Amino acid sequence: MSKKVKVARLSIFSNLFLITLKASVGFLSGSISILSEAIHSGMDLLASLIAYFSLKIADTPADKEHPYGHGKFENVSGVIEAFLIFIAAGWIIYEAIHKIISGQYEIQVLELGIIVMGISAIINFFVSRKLYRVAKETDSIALEADALHLKTDVYTSLGICIALALIWLTGWNVLDPIIAIFVALLIVKESYVLLKTAYAPLLDTSLDIDEVKLIEDVLKDYPVKFHDLKTRKAGQYRFAEMHIELPSSLQLKEVHDLCDDIEEKIKTKIGPIEINIHVEPITQ
Repeated sequence: MSKKVKVARLSIFSNLFLITLKASVGFLSGSISILSEAIHSGMDLLASLIAYFSLKIADTPADKEHPYGHGKFENVSGVIEAFLIFIAAGWIIYEAIHKIISGQYEIQVLELGIIVMGISAIINFFVSRKLYRVAKETDSIALEADALHLKTDVYTSLGICIALALIWLTGWNVLDPIIAIFVALLIVKESYVLLKTAYAPLLDTSLDIDEVKLIEDVLKDYPVKFHDLKTRKAGQYRFAEMHIELPSSLQLKEVHDLCDDIEEKIKTKIGPIEINIHVEPITQ
């Protein structure tokens, strides 16, 4: 089992635990903000499951039907997760507004709610940090999306914890649905960032400008002319193709060795990448 899949499984178990904890206290207390966090964790669990299975598929080798591998499964999962988060935010806003209009925002056992939100923030802080670390090591958009969910949970849990403490001190129960709306708006922002990040590679967007420049800098170190440089990314996998011009007097082995050397230099600069070089004779 790969490192990515193992850490994705950790996210599943932590979310299961937190959903049970938040939902129980949410129903017991009648707090819409705690219930909104339970729904948020429910979306996180679904996202973690999608990430887990997409990573297992994305890591499978290329085959006849998918000669470029299965890396884009990570991006597809990221897009799905973004829409799920957006739906969860809409539900939270609807319920919070309904509570404000109806005036039904009486909350019980506030102390227990404060403790649960504090526990949630601590657990998600450590799990999200681990997910981010592995996501950066493996360049995984699916894990990065999952880490982003949990990082947002840290902020929302702390916010609700502070809000519940204020309600406990002041008795202003109306703060509960108001805070829930702010949580939902933060979740909407999260879903937009995730959607933007995950969707771009599905359109075969080129690598970021810094990586493209690194490739160009490597090519400029060789006595070759180059053109039609194209790059793209699928999950953690990078692809590049280019045309280079060489003297027609060179032997085939010399051309082959030069291309191999270029490929190795590029890989040392930006990491694993599949490169396709088309060689042409120098045009006068």
